[in-house]
Amino acid sequence: MEKITFDYSDEFIEFYKKLPTKDRAKLLATIKRIEEEGLETAKTMQWVKLIEKDLYEIRSKLASNIQRAFYFQVVNNEYYITSGFTKKTQKTPKREIDKAKEIKRKFWEENSHE
Repeated sequence: MEKITFDYSDEFIEFYKKLPTKDRAKLLATIKRIEEEGLETAKTMQWVKLIEKDLYEIRSKLASNIQRAFYFQVVNNEYYITSGFTKKTQKTPKREIDKAKEIKRKFWEENSHE
């Protein structure tokens, strides 16, 4: 099993800081478990889900509070968490997906060294 690592956007860090303490702890624990146990286990346990091509969601729930964070693969076992939100509806809001895609686009713009 290969370990993976996540890096975080400023947008995600701001979201994370605003969460209630217990929700923050649960989300961070989920991220750490994914890093330690790998993506195959995370998929099986439904901690992660494919949203669309090259964009995934980390799924964290504490009681009725549901947190989601989007991420994408940078290279090999390195991943970047773009943003997060508190899920209030069954369907993932399009604006949240669009926000994650925009952060991803900016990341590649700033980090492509051709």
